[in-house]
Amino acid sequence: MKNLRILIVDDHPMFCHGVKTLLESKQGFEVVGEATNGKEAVELAKTLQPDVVLMDIRMPGLNGIEATRQITSLQLNIKVLIVTMFEDDASVFTAMRVGARGYILKDADRDEILRAIRAIGEGEAIFSPEIASRLIEYFSTANPATREEAFPDLSAREREVLYMIADGANNAKIAESLNLSKKTVANYITIIMNKLQVQDRDEAIRLAREARRL
Repeated sequence: MKNLRILIVDDHPMFCHGVKTLLESKQGFEVVGEATNGKEAVELAKTLQPDVVLMDIRMPGLNGIEATRQITSLQLNIKVLIVTMFEDDASVFTAMRVGARGYILKDADRDEILRAIRAIGEGEAIFSPEIASRLIEYFSTANPATREEAFPDLSAREREVLYMIADGANNAKIAESLNLSKKTVANYITIIMNKLQVQDRDEAIRLAREARRL
């Protein structure tokens, strides 16, 4: 059986080193590359065509969600496993929507990480126990796709502004509708983009529209 070829994507050197050391100590794995941001990940994925990409979410420049979207769109049969500290519903469901095949947390034990990588490499979908429990709870509710559940880190006002942006409203329109100053609206939008870990307004709009389709 050939080794699984792994690309590690994370901006924390110690984490990358730990995972690389773990994989190199086990049979069946080959670390073919490392990237510290999403842009590097996409370029290396094109060049190296690994079997599995271990992808962090929050990184400088292009984040892990957008990098996953771009990698899966290459249609090179590259499977992405999200490995992150973020377990909020927005991160989980958005990662699944852009093509990730699995989602585990960084504090998972070594055996769990190895099992997840093997499973992803064999074409399965896999989630850490914590994430699996959230998915079961989410889909077992009568109305799982509420806006609050989609973006739990946003305040009610921030969600309101986000969905107005998604509906095409500009800052002036939002300010008029909510009886706020344009500066306050601009501040809300900055906070929203920081909390959602997006680089621009268009990416925030895309996340909001995807959440509505959940």
